[in-house]
Amino acid sequence: MTRVIPGMQAGECSEIVGIASRDRRRAEAAARDLGIPKAYGSYEDMLADPEIDAIYNPLPNHLHLPWSTRAAERGKHVLCEKPIGLNVREALELMAVRDRTGVKIGEGFMVQNHPQWLRIVELVRGGRIGQLRSAVGTFSYFKLDAGNIRNIREYGGGGLFDIGCYHIKTSRMVFGEEPVRVCAAITRDPQFGNIDMLTSAILEYPSGHCVFTCSTQIMLQQSMRFFGSTGRIEAEIPFNPTPGGTSRVLIDDGRDLNGGGLVTEELPACDQYTIQGDLFSRAIREGGEPPVPLEDAVRTMAVIDAVFLSAETGRWECPADVLRAAG
Repeated sequence: MTRVIPGMQAGECSEIVGIASRDRRRAEAAARDLGIPKAYGSYEDMLADPEIDAIYNPLPNHLHLPWSTRAAERGKHVLCEKPIGLNVREALELMAVRDRTGVKIGEGFMVQNHPQWLRIVELVRGGRIGQLRSAVGTFSYFKLDAGNIRNIREYGGGGLFDIGCYHIKTSRMVFGEEPVRVCAAITRDPQFGNIDMLTSAILEYPSGHCVFTCSTQIMLQQSMRFFGSTGRIEAEIPFNPTPGGTSRVLIDDGRDLNGGGLVTEELPACDQYTIQGDLFSRAIREGGEPPVPLEDAVRTMAVIDAVFLSAETGRWECPADVLRAAG
């Protein structure tokens, strides 16, 4: 929240007017620290406030569906943190809530409109690295705190929901396709309710493959590289670039192994949370789609479900089949 709220407060199209907690004192302390006018001692109190047009739902994953639903039923638009739910069935249920209530609901996948990702998509589509064949990524941190929601399975903890989803989302963006099948291996940690503490997966796209590993018990790092027939491209810090800082895209034509063909593009300073908040607000005001609509969130969740399923069955699994079964 130390990144998301300040980022949205800097936006041109939205105003953060309230913050809610189940503990009023915590809400009041956060409001003071962040310069927010109103503090609510319950989520219900916030939803009852007629001055609130939209809510941002950053609650633990298992609360995404119920509280996004309650907000929508009170006429509030919803920007819900990723992943949109615990499975594709919940994502589809939330889509039905959106259609029934008529509010805007979007997934808070802030990378969608960061300039570095827009530039990577543009360069790949333009043939800068030839024909895209492969994406390879890693994302990890080391966290053994039993009280942290990322280590509580019933809250939707584990590496795939928290960080592996970034590889799924960005590979879908850059390939411009959906995975036709996936294969995965998962190592679970019994001391934290068997959360997935190490997940590796292969996503087979019509045009190539994405291979990624994520972990909650490996040193802090992140990477996402795209390889084509004539070069490679990557974001220096793909998922959590410094808010308000510049970002760099690295492009290598592969002429030698010493980086002789490497060039760097530095993009202007920005904050991806500011961009996300402004785009979501414009969708409400102008009647457009949220930056990440629920249709996209459903497709990401279908791949996540297929990864989990493949690790259980030991077989390749098809996200389209998972989606059909849930629908």
